[in-house]
Formats: sequence, structure tokens, C-alpha cells
Amino acid sequence: SKFHNVKVLDEDGFVVDSKKEAKRGRFLKLELKQGRIAFLARQVEFTFHIEGQKIASYFADYVYRRTDTGELIVEDVKSEATRKLPVYRLKRRMMLAQHKIKIVEV
Repeated sequence: SKFHNVKVLDEDGFVVDSKKEAKRGRFLKLELKQGRIAFLARQVEFTFHIEGQKIASYFADYVYRRTDTGELIVEDVKSEATRKLPVYRLKRRMMLAQHKIKIVEV
């Protein structure tokens, strides 16, 4: 991989893009089990439309709701290098503009 990440199988048998993402998934599963988050979904698709036409999609690594505030959290596990990619930066801005969601980068 050009960013030196290694795809791995997580404990549920899903292929994730990096060891860091697998570790974050384990942590979030523990948070779910302990009741700090209400649900946990992975690889959730958000689409972007202009004048009714689908322009692009963004897949969030993890989406969950905090039980203390009810806030919906959209998370992406990123390295410093991948945070700077122009396509990702554009999609991050589009998420805020179209869906009113600020992506949490871990």
C-alpha cells in the first residue's frame, strides 16, 4: 500500500484498512458493551447530490450515537498522510455542507 497500512481481519472477521482501524473498532465495541454508545455501524455510506443527481459517496469507518448527549458521531480513522488527500478533504467539506456532519478523525 502506498501509505504503508496493512489490511487486517478484525475480531468479527471483517477486513479493515489498517491495524489502527481494527484497534479503534475493538475500543468502540467495548464502549457499546459498556453502554457509552447506543449503536455502532461500520462502513456507512453517505451520498452527495446536486440538483437531484448523485455526485459522489463517502464511506465512514464508524458511525455511532453517544448515550450521554444523543449526538451522532461519524468517525474516520486516518493517518497524517491520508488526512491531507485532496479527495478526502473535499468529501469532509461536503459532509459538513450537505449533511451538517463534522467528521471526527481518529
